[in-house]
Amino acid sequence: MNEWKDEILQGMTAGNEVRYYLAYTRSLVEEARRIHETGPIVTAALGRTLTAGAMMGAMCKNETDVLTLQISGDGPLGSVTVTADASARVKGLARVKDVYLPANQTGHLNVGGAIGRGVLRVIKDIGMKDPYVGQTELVSGEIAEDLTYYFAASEQIPTSVGLGVLLNKENYVEHAGGFIIQLLPFAKESTIRWLEEVLAGVHSVTEYFADGYSPEDLVHVLLGADATIERRLTPEYRCDCSRERVEKALISIGRSELEQMISDGEPVTLHCDFCNSDYTYSVEELKELVQRL
Repeated sequence: MNEWKDEILQGMTAGNEVRYYLAYTRSLVEEARRIHETGPIVTAALGRTLTAGAMMGAMCKNETDVLTLQISGDGPLGSVTVTADASARVKGLARVKDVYLPANQTGHLNVGGAIGRGVLRVIKDIGMKDPYVGQTELVSGEIAEDLTYYFAASEQIPTSVGLGVLLNKENYVEHAGGFIIQLLPFAKESTIRWLEEVLAGVHSVTEYFADGYSPEDLVHVLLGADATIERRLTPEYRCDCSRERVEKALISIGRSELEQMISDGEPVTLHCDFCNSDYTYSVEELKELVQRL
């Protein structure tokens, strides 16, 4: 297996009429699979959403911006939530760890069936009083198609999204990645037709990786030899929880609640769902928090 490092490539092509983001995220998605111990379908759903989140995080204009993707459906998987920052650091979780469904009509993992019908929400916290929230209905539950529709309907940007997660026989992540390709407002009709022809021939981004194409190779295979690479980012799975942040959360609940915990006489454990970390506080440590109040 090729050991390319996780990377997001950002650039332009077609005379700067087309903008793209292309990601390779095998290590990131495998880390999520390991942390959450997900089964194949959930690994694919969560991995696709994490990859999309990393690329969309890279689109943020300010370092402090935070983007959240929420996919909620009526299928057995239920929901997937991913949060990303402008440095393509992401964390995510699915409502359930495993789903058992037959393969879909193309013989692949049935992510769409697992998610079902529902909505996609994109929440952007860019430092304003209220975050921006865009919401669209799911068109397939396969995530890439749903994001393509979101960009067109909610942001009015002609966009093509491709996402993929390929698992080996042991259900570890062998390849993962994706792309977001957008037409800029001044794109000529000839550029639009060219891009439509290009995308019509793309079936699975992970097949290219499995065939030995590197992320940089794939940029030029998809978008031509004149495609420029203007920025490189390293996406990673990173949870921002910490003992300090948990202490602040405990303090925020107030003196009376903390004193009730102390009177119970038992240690208190708080769990982070994003990274499966536990933070345990003894009675003496809880008393110290009360003193700090």
